Amino acid sequence: MRHASGLLLTATLLLSACVEPMPMPPVDPGPDACRASELQYLVGRPGVVLDGMRFSQDVRVIQHGMAVTMDYSATRLNFWLDRRDVIERVTCG
Repeated sequence: MRHASGLLLTATLLLSACVEPMPMPPVDPGPDACRASELQYLVGRPGVVLDGMRFSQDVRVIQHGMAVTMDYSATRLNFWLDRRDVIERVTCG
């Protein structure tokens, strides 16, 4: 009987090792993951103000008429400049 219970325990352990873990659902970072809402005060200011600022995430400065890639990164800050190099929008992406 001792061998049977040991065999049963071994079989249970071996079978449990074959089970794949459930994948975790992707975490939605939310619409303001880059915290662009905190930087809306920069709208209307000259783009050169960005030169003296430091950011903890990726930043993309997009000048008027500039081609940009369509890759999306929820934590990246985008500063959109108009024809006069004035910040017109601050967004995530």
